[in-house]
Amino acid sequence: MTKRNTYTHLSQSDTAIQIERLVQAIEQHDSAAFRFRQTRAGYERVEETRLSRYFTHIRQMLDLFDDRVEYRYSEHLQAFREACQDIGLERRPTGPVCLNEEGTAYLDHHRSMNVLVARIRQLTRERWYLRRKDDLRLQAKKQEIRVCDYSDAVVDRYSRTIIVRINLYYRAEAQARLRVEHVFDDLDRLIAEHERNPIFSHLIGYICAMEQGDRNDGRGYHIHAAYFFNGNEVRGDVYKAQQIGELWERITRGQGYFDSCNHDKCVFRPIVTARFGTS
Repeated sequence: MTKRNTYTHLSQSDTAIQIERLVQAIEQHDSAAFRFRQTRAGYERVEETRLSRYFTHIRQMLDLFDDRVEYRYSEHLQAFREACQDIGLERRPTGPVCLNEEGTAYLDHHRSMNVLVARIRQLTRERWYLRRKDDLRLQAKKQEIRVCDYSDAVVDRYSRTIIVRINLYYRAEAQARLRVEHVFDDLDRLIAEHERNPIFSHLIGYICAMEQGDRNDGRGYHIHAAYFFNGNEVRGDVYKAQQIGELWERITRGQGYFDSCNHDKCVFRPIVTARFGTS
């Protein structure tokens, strides 16, 4: 019988989402990562639980955290990171392991994952974790209000305003090695073009919001953007979106692509991290 290897390398975005799903599953279920049973022959058999599937990429999940770059993690990622540190999880060729409760010997990988699950479950019940959940919900609500207020203010400045909506993506081959700081670098380069590129003549404001997708939707890290132009000077919203999209492709050296919401007039909804500007 041939055993298929279903392991695939995850992007940074997919790895973060996998951690969030693991922590959410631990909150919802009281099972361990793995169970152990003795066979009639006296051997120990490892059995999977409803949590086991989340540990396929545990090595990449552990490697996600880079102390050289300062991030502000979600409550799920922070709980995972702290749990790994608290139990002293160490990398091994067979999978990460930790010491037993007495600190006298290393547990095997599967038992170490049970210890990790137990610690994560403890952390998700602590006050800081629950408070951070509420803080993020409030922050998202405030940002939604800010987007609406900003849009109204920009539109009110001119008798006629053209709004160009565009989605900026990275190709699949680029997503595999893409990190969030790379996306912000590219976004900074795009924003810098606002001051010198004739494409942005008569620009009166903009909103750029970065969103995190996963491999199931094929998008990974991507940016939603809305540009506000003086409608007395600018007419073609679809053509303007095409120009901005082609600029994005040049900024990303061909690793990026775009689609224009102006073809179907879709609604702009910033989700994760928004940047605002007024010219």
